[in-house]
Amino acid sequence: MKLKEGFLLHRAGDETLVVANGPAAAVFNGLIRNNDTAGFIFEQLQRPTTEAAIVDAMVRRYDAPRQRIADDVHAMVQRLRDEGFLDE
Repeated sequence: MKLKEGFLLHRAGDETLVVANGPAAAVFNGLIRNNDTAGFIFEQLQRPTTEAAIVDAMVRRYDAPRQRIADDVHAMVQRLRDEGFLDE
């Protein structure tokens, strides 16, 4: 899975901003402001990956229990999937 073409990320301090451009604007018209951890997930989704690979990357980066990270990643991925942001 990965983000659909046209979702652009921009880092601004501790936030990652996401906007839709071109065809992606038909799916989403707005701005998403993410904290550091959600921004990290968006960055991982810039290239083909799996939920398990995102969890592994987050475990290496953040000091949190693996199960909590896995639950949070799953919830975010599911929301992005439900909103039509992902190519499977």
